[in-house]
Amino acid sequence: MLVTTDQDADFTRFVDARWPRLVRFAHLLTGDFHEAEDLVQTTLVKVCARWRHLPAGEADTYVRRALVNNHRGRLRRRRVAQLLTPFVPHRALRGHADAVETRLAVAEALNMLSVRQRATVVLRFWEDMTEQQTALVLGCSTSTVKVHTRRALAVLRTHPALAAYASAGGERDE
Repeated sequence: MLVTTDQDADFTRFVDARWPRLVRFAHLLTGDFHEAEDLVQTTLVKVCARWRHLPAGEADTYVRRALVNNHRGRLRRRRVAQLLTPFVPHRALRGHADAVETRLAVAEALNMLSVRQRATVVLRFWEDMTEQQTALVLGCSTSTVKVHTRRALAVLRTHPALAAYASAGGERDE
């Protein structure tokens, strides 16, 4: 018989409620769905061990920060190059060509960014976090978040597939 505590039940509820969003966040960080699931699982195993020590209400921030840190660590340790399919399978294009092409263009553009810039852009615009929340997750200052965001957006605006979005967005003169 498995004995669970209230903290175990809290952690289980947290994981059940946050799993899809954490995987989407990790997918944007890694660029690969399967690697994203592995990253979330690995991170949650580590978080589970520390769950009872987390301050109330800070679990989301802690888990996102752990995801970013684990992803950065994985990149440092990676020794084997991944072989990716250079094209989208035909069945994925049926009826969703524009959406698929847009997603591929965004993923390709995100791959042009540094790990820190990519994490900043994903947290700010995909997770819809404020600069202060993003700084808390990344463990840096708000001004650092602003710098990474500005530089990342400059790189994204140069990507050929996203050029139409950059010109339609009404860039402001600085």
